[in-house]
Amino acid sequence: MKTTIELPDDLLQQVRSVARREGTTLRGLVEEGLQRSLEARRSRVRRHLDFPTYGGTGLTAEFQGAPWSRVRDEVYREHGA
Repeated sequence: MKTTIELPDDLLQQVRSVARREGTTLRGLVEEGLQRSLEARRSRVRRHLDFPTYGGTGLTAEFQGAPWSRVRDEVYREHGA
């Protein structure tokens, strides 16, 4: 299949230079790069974050349905201010 992609001039020059030096083609380097990119995404480890809880039941009634900005401001509010 044929397709058209736009590349920055400096990147294209670098790729052509590498292709000449290594005896390959622009197409070959593009295919290799795309394959590596896809493989990296497939093998990327998804990390599960285990947030500790302390036996509570969620937000207090005062903050139920409150916007995050209100909760955040309360968390970072200086005591006695």
